[in-house]
This record gives sequence, structure tokens and C-alpha cells, in this order.
Amino acid sequence: MCTALSFPGFVHCFGRNLDLERSYGEVVAVTPRHFPFIFRTGETLPRHHAMIGMAHVSGGFPLYYEATNEHGLSMAGLNFPRSAVYHPYRRGKCNLASFELIPYVLGRCAALSQARALLETVNLTAERFAPDLPASPLHWMAADKTGALVVESTAEGLQLYENETRVLTNEPPFPFHRDYLQRCRTLTPEEPAAPAFSRGLGSRGLPGGLDSASRFVRAAFTARHALPGGSEEETVSQFFRILDIVAQTRGCCRLGGGAYEETLYSSCCTDSGCYCYTTATNRAPTAVDLRREDLDGSEVVTYPLRTELRVERVN
Repeated sequence: MCTALSFPGFVHCFGRNLDLERSYGEVVAVTPRHFPFIFRTGETLPRHHAMIGMAHVSGGFPLYYEATNEHGLSMAGLNFPRSAVYHPYRRGKCNLASFELIPYVLGRCAALSQARALLETVNLTAERFAPDLPASPLHWMAADKTGALVVESTAEGLQLYENETRVLTNEPPFPFHRDYLQRCRTLTPEEPAAPAFSRGLGSRGLPGGLDSASRFVRAAFTARHALPGGSEEETVSQFFRILDIVAQTRGCCRLGGGAYEETLYSSCCTDSGCYCYTTATNRAPTAVDLRREDLDGSEVVTYPLRTELRVERVN
């Protein structure tokens, strides 16, 4: 279970909570412009836009969970196990394996308008990255400062939805979340006119569960009314505060066999290319700056996550 968010403010921020029961060795990965992307259809991108994000790197290939390119276009994949359907190769379409979608779109597109046009030509196949790495059932959100788009490959084919909420969680499909949010349209940040026993009663009834529908409404309500601040630092801080509202605490979502889902990391990448993250055990943000890398290189650069607990003492 995960939550992704696009938050326009002093700068545009994009990121997500990754909610799982275990880590898969993810690292912050920078893919420079000359890393040779070779896709399963034989198409190659010897030169493309540079990108940064969280990935599992296998055989030198970055399997991105989410990423932002050097122009500020971002994309994240979230678990979509019941409704995701990938299709056989289709002649006349841009056929991609699901793990290729993020680098293909971010490598070729500089803006959401370009991504939207490209995605209209895409057919997603179920090809595995490796025999021990099957295709993950995902849906995606792409966004930049101009808007957000949801991408879902279902039995009916590839569906594209304009996403005014700039939020995405997991199952059910996006139209359900959009309709469910309408049932909560009376929620408000305003105080009631009559004297009340507590502040914040305008939001009374805001769903508080850990399920995807509740997280969607909670994140959408908070992001809509949150004030971004007057600097990049204040906007990033507010972004993490929104993600905290929908984070999973270990012990509250039991999966069986002694496993619990929790928010393993939270990320925020600005359109200036600064990728920040926190982890379940290290709440102090760590930053990796895309623009400090050699963007004309040809090898993926990785940074292991800083997961150690850090407490700053002042006496």
C-alpha cells in the first residue's frame, strides 16, 4: 500500500510513501543522459533526459519506484494487484514492459503534455525483468507543475485519467477514489459558526483508516488546504507533513506470519532536482541533488539509504 502526491507551491514537489512489509534493497539512483536504455522491443535510448529517484538496481538497470527528470516531470508506480492487466504485444503500439514505463516516459518527455501524448500510444506487456522478478501489478501517476495524470492498464486497455486531486493510492481504480472523494465534499478547514468544544470540527468525519480509500481522501483534503510556504525548504517540509498524515505505523496493519506493513520511506523531489527522503528509522531528511551529478555520464550512480536512527542532542 502506498500514497503518491504532487504538490505545487513555491516549487513543485512530487513524492510518495512506500508502504511494505520488507525492503527490496532500494537506493537513490541517478541515471545520467548517456546511460543506454535498451528496451525489450529492441528500441534504445542512447541519449535521454537525466532522472533521479528511488529504485532497485539489478544488473545495472534502475527499476524505479518513482523518479523525477531534469525538467521536473515525475512519475511513480503504486501497487494495483486486483485490477492491473497487462496485454500481449500489439502491432502499431508502443509496447513496453511495465518496468520500462517510468524510464521510457521520463527519458523522452520534458513536460506532462508530452507524456500524455506518448502514453496514448502505449501498450503494457507482462514481460518479466528476470525469471525471479515477475511483472509487478501497478498503476502510475505522472505529474509536473501543470497537473497530474493517472495511468491504469486494465482489461479494457490503457486508461488515462486527469487527476485534479494530484493524489494516488492503491486499489480500487482511480474513478472509485474520485467518486468517493465527492461524498466528502462537505469537509472544510473552516470553524463552525456556533461555539464548539474543539477546533478543527470542520474536518469532522475525515476518514482515518489505513485503507487506500481513506488515505486518498485524507491526503487529498490535506494537500488541497495545506499552505506551501514561501521557500523551497518550507514547501518540502509541508510536503513531508502531508505524507506523515497517511503514513503506516508498524504494528497497525498485520499481514500474518509475523509481518507488518509500514512506511519504509517517504520521498520528496522538487522540480529543481533535489531528492529528499526519510525512512522508518531515520526521520531526519537526507537530500541528493541531481544537478550536482555528472548528467552527461553513462553509468547509474547510487546512494544507499541512511536508515540509522539519528538524534541531535543540544546539551
